[in-house]
Amino acid sequence: MRFNRKGLGAALMSVLMTLAIGNPAQAFDTTNVAFVQTVGGTTSIPVGHAEFCRSRPDECRANANPVAAVPLTEGLWQQLLSVNAGINQAIVPVTDQELYQVAEFWTYPNGYGDCEDYALAKRRELINAGWPASTLLMAVVKQANGEGHAVLMVRTDRGDLVLDNQVGSIDLWSQTPYKFIKRQSQANAGQWVDMIDTREIVVATAAID
Repeated sequence: MRFNRKGLGAALMSVLMTLAIGNPAQAFDTTNVAFVQTVGGTTSIPVGHAEFCRSRPDECRANANPVAAVPLTEGLWQQLLSVNAGINQAIVPVTDQELYQVAEFWTYPNGYGDCEDYALAKRRELINAGWPASTLLMAVVKQANGEGHAVLMVRTDRGDLVLDNQVGSIDLWSQTPYKFIKRQSQANAGQWVDMIDTREIVVATAAID
């Protein structure tokens, strides 16, 4: 489902109806299909994020009181749209190989950056705006061509939303063309968990760190 700039409106109401089927009290139930399920325990951390955490350990700590999902109001939705569009427009896409002469280097962009740099910048801006860090998760996905890609996953009571530098819209995870591989743990920003994505999406074979 693709949401537009005009507000939550009918698209959001459709999501709410999906979440509430059978039991309206389950709107915050993160086992709902609007949320990506994860495997128990932790998994390997992407190399680029491991190096990012070594240089910025304060940004990769355990969350003392993790919030499961943010209640998405109209005001917060507009804030998401603004941050997503602003950073997508402010940064010129350049690969890490071109910028830093290495395959992967996760950092905050300074006018130029790769996909993970966009996502890191959005995460930082939303945290500074008061969003709980535990609801703003770096995620690794696989594109249809088999290449790895990084996005920011935002956990809301409407579902897991994806902020992506490759598209201007903000979509539910299940409405993107990606295979979801792993994401940051909500309990600890320095740990990652595997995601369960059983959708039938045809992708080429490629290695994901």
